[in-house]
Amino acid sequence: MAARRRLARVKGALIALLRDAYARRDRVAIVAFRGGGAEVLVAPGAGLEQAATAVDDLPTGGRTPLAAGLQATAALVGRERRRDRTRRALAVVLTDGRVDDRDGGARRAAARLAGAADAVHVVDTEDGPVRVGIAAELAAAAGAQLHRLRPATRRAA
Repeated sequence: MAARRRLARVKGALIALLRDAYARRDRVAIVAFRGGGAEVLVAPGAGLEQAATAVDDLPTGGRTPLAAGLQATAALVGRERRRDRTRRALAVVLTDGRVDDRDGGARRAAARLAGAADAVHVVDTEDGPVRVGIAAELAAAAGAQLHRLRPATRRAA
């Protein structure tokens, strides 16, 4: 139940980011990572409806190949940069940080993403009493700003 509530908050935050980006006529892409790798769910420049549908349909659960997701994002940013050098590339990474990164692969991939993008923002969606803190480590590796998703407020019955 808590995971579903957290996912709903993350999807809501992502939809808000998308609306803001589309209002400014930014080109937006969505890269999702789970299971064995990463995939581009929404190609740069796709419509808001397609992006919103992709966010609503985001699969959850299973292993989190965060390093693969960050590498795919860096590659996508690099392709877009070669295509149009006048655009600013901003990467926003939403993660609960629940990943095993003992080998440092995710931190190295975050540093590569920092080299590809003009700016990186890491949104820490982790909540609960036990916090792993990987999102903060990724932000540090990427020279990124760290943002925390505000905890959900309980409504009185």
